[in-house]
Amino acid sequence: MAASKSDGHRNLSRRERQIMDVLYQRGRATAAEIHKALPDPPTYSAVRAKLRVLEEKGHVRHREEALRYVYLPTVARDTARLSALRHLVSTFFEGSVEAAVAALLDLSASNLPAKELDRISKLIQEAKRKE
Repeated sequence: MAASKSDGHRNLSRRERQIMDVLYQRGRATAAEIHKALPDPPTYSAVRAKLRVLEEKGHVRHREEALRYVYLPTVARDTARLSALRHLVSTFFEGSVEAAVAALLDLSASNLPAKELDRISKLIQEAKRKE
């Protein structure tokens, strides 16, 4: 059964996620460009095989341009990001957004500029108004 597009990264192997990360960073790329960008890359033919699998799963599509295939993600980055975030909160924080936010703040609070902390505070105030 094919993965639904809303499943985000959770039904992907580690290497498939790496390929998707390259595509999201670049917006579009050839197999050769993806191969070059991967950490500890497999063979070029393995990358092409993974791209075919990702296409079958509905995560990427290709266009033929100047006798080569250019691959593009089929799901908008923001949609994939939200799906992955929902999965992360569900899997590692038992569905608690509060616990996820607390962990993120613990991780980076000392490195966050006052401007970013102010922005986070404003987002929390806006969320409270929506209740």
